Amino acid sequence: MQADRAPKNFRDPTTESSAAKWSVITIALLFLAAVLVLPLAAVFTEALRRGWDAAWLAMVNRETLEAMQLTLLVAAIAVPLNTVFGVVAAWAIAKFEFKGKTFLTTLIDLPFSVSPVIAGLIYILLFGSGSFLGPVFNSFGLQILFAVPGIVLATMFVTFPFVARELIPLMQDQGTGDEEAALSLGANGWQTFWYVTLPNIRWGLLYGVLLCNARAMGEFGAVSVVSGRLRGETVTLPLHIEILYNEYNFVAAFAVASLLALLALVTLVLKALLERVYGPRQSLRH
Repeated sequence: MQADRAPKNFRDPTTESSAAKWSVITIALLFLAAVLVLPLAAVFTEALRRGWDAAWLAMVNRETLEAMQLTLLVAAIAVPLNTVFGVVAAWAIAKFEFKGKTFLTTLIDLPFSVSPVIAGLIYILLFGSGSFLGPVFNSFGLQILFAVPGIVLATMFVTFPFVARELIPLMQDQGTGDEEAALSLGANGWQTFWYVTLPNIRWGLLYGVLLCNARAMGEFGAVSVVSGRLRGETVTLPLHIEILYNEYNFVAAFAVASLLALLALVTLVLKALLERVYGPRQSLRH
């Protein structure tokens, strides 16, 4: 049978005039230049205003190195814990049916709708001197607020959705067919996860971990509330940048800020590489 022909007045909705197409492209490029390219260029320009030597000295300053060390430590603790939670939560939500499933999904999305400053205040209420938990931990010699544990908790709160939200739609689309086949062939639960589920989600997992790590290293709002800003003890790189800026040490502030900007650029490059490798198999975005 001959295929139906499109009517003569049919117009492909994806085709537009050259003027309309280039107008949209120009607007998009101008917007990106205004909100992304120009601010990044300003950061690097200000960082190098007094030359490479001044920027380098600011980066290798003792307080900067201590802030960098703390930032890496917090990320090294928060990201693996959030990765484990994200995989477990995504596996439970995507592979099983249970009461409270919708509520659990809503809780995972909660940090996206709550201000990071509010998250920090929550931990102040939980572990402050006037709370119930604060004196209990202090009696055992464990200080939560104004110490590394409080920073880690605040960072985990604002970053824990990233891995889970990346894996949930991916695992839902994959279904349970591969796992059921493995179980029918005699594999146990751990073998099914390690040899079937994990290889199927590895690129999505790496993508979620990448975003989680970038947010953990750049978090400011929640950390600023619970840290106490004790130099050399509870100051992360974002807090160190603010301190330098408030002290009118602009070159040092922008030099340290360029480190975080470079982190963002590296994240974009790794993201592009992951999408290029993973894209031909299955889209990372849903």
